[in-house]
Amino acid sequence: MAAPIALRADYDALRVRALARRSKDAAQTRRLLALAAIYAGASRTEAAVVGGVTLQIVRDWVVKFNADGPDGLIDRAAPGPTPKLMEKHRAALAERIEAGPISAIHGVVRWRLIDLCQWLWEEFRVSLSKSSMSRELRAMGYRKLSARPRHHAQADGAVEDFKKAFPPAWKKSPRRSVSHLPT
Repeated sequence: MAAPIALRADYDALRVRALARRSKDAAQTRRLLALAAIYAGASRTEAAVVGGVTLQIVRDWVVKFNADGPDGLIDRAAPGPTPKLMEKHRAALAERIEAGPISAIHGVVRWRLIDLCQWLWEEFRVSLSKSSMSRELRAMGYRKLSARPRHHAQADGAVEDFKKAFPPAWKKSPRRSVSHLPT
């Protein structure tokens, strides 16, 4: 069996416990207490019981602690995938949208998502789906056109003035007297 990885020499059990006491992150506190047990002379198996994990995870904590200190034991968000569109792609796309299509050349009177995806592929060899293109355009501040766009000079109350006022869908029934059957 291989020898366990040694912990950093610039920390001791008291200092690591003090760090655990001041920590606001529960997971970091648990990890620091497990490492403090190792500093105090406990075995790695006992430290795994203190941390509630396996030996392999205690080893991972030791490696992270040795590399980054106590901050290495804080859970971090995963970086996620790298974006397909760079700033130069977004700038060219915005320029293309602002210029608008020329129907004789492009064959369309307004840009559709699929047209922009095709142009992006032809120009930069970057492949995007329609939903990804929609998400990118929304992030850039563009919105889809509605079927009946509102005129830019339309007054706020103009539409309400022309709407018909319909009576309510229900009315209270007139009160009827209850007739009794002759006996």
